[in-house]
Amino acid sequence: MSLHWFLLESIPCHACNRDRTQIALSQNNHEVHIDKKYGSQWVKAYELSEHNGHITGIDWAPKSDRIVTCGVARDAHVWSQKDGVWKPTLMILRINRAAAFVKWSPLGNKFAVGNGARLISVCYFDKHIKNLDWHPNSVLLAAGSCDFKCRVFSAYIREVDEKPVSMPWGSKMPFGQLMSEFGGSGTGGWVHGVSFSASRSCLAWVSHDSTVSVADASKSVQVSTLKMEFLLLLSASFVLDNSVVAAGHDCCPMFFNYDTFQNSIQRNMSAMERSRNMDKRATTEDGNTALETPHQKSITQVSMRWTTMTIWDFKTLKFSIQVLRIT
Repeated sequence: MSLHWFLLESIPCHACNRDRTQIALSQNNHEVHIDKKYGSQWVKAYELSEHNGHITGIDWAPKSDRIVTCGVARDAHVWSQKDGVWKPTLMILRINRAAAFVKWSPLGNKFAVGNGARLISVCYFDKHIKNLDWHPNSVLLAAGSCDFKCRVFSAYIREVDEKPVSMPWGSKMPFGQLMSEFGGSGTGGWVHGVSFSASRSCLAWVSHDSTVSVADASKSVQVSTLKMEFLLLLSASFVLDNSVVAAGHDCCPMFFNYDTFQNSIQRNMSAMERSRNMDKRATTEDGNTALETPHQKSITQVSMRWTTMTIWDFKTLKFSIQVLRIT
């Protein structure tokens, strides 16, 4: 495991390029820094400063090598590199609230922007048309929102996408069609993070009421929810078809397997008690943090990396990972 300090400020969002040799990250202001990796060190290479307000989302398309950014000024920019210079193209979102999250589709031919206006802007390059994730087929889009619900929409665009084939989530999918809706009554928190599985049949999300949920479209969209005894999670990502890694205010990633693990770690500690204990042990007499994890503050984003940021080995991990089972 390697640890690198990029900035003195918090990092609200980041994204890596295709071969993981570059990383674009926000300084919690209107700029994006692009760092390149040289050996074991990261060196600042570019600075993107076209936005007028704080940047809230960054994503890097692996195929086209374009970067998309969005911000509180209700704008989005697509950045293309030519002759060693990154040049922006302004995208018209037509929203009246701040953009909050942006993500390319897996094919990189369009992107989606979540915002505070209770709608999703889906754009494809050169033409206009709180948390998002694309289905591997680049047609379905999952969105979590502050009304405690997680929804799956169709983002099929005839001019861009191949005609979708039948799948567990449904066969009729005109643009904007609501395919599935989860949550609402019986739940107690807005959705912070969503993630589709690579198998295309499962969707996971984490909510503000310290729950982790998985919907399986291959089983009549059956939903399994785990109420945790830990602090709430802010981001989640499928690492296998049946396994999710999530992280949040506990400052340490947690590994969830919802159908194969027979053993689970149980805690008799409430979230309130855990919060108080964390506050006590995180502050020493000299004011320094003392958490036994590389992250000393809440983890705001978890992203998959298939090469070698931080690598967690679940078998030989020095820092404790909480393994839980969803039933």
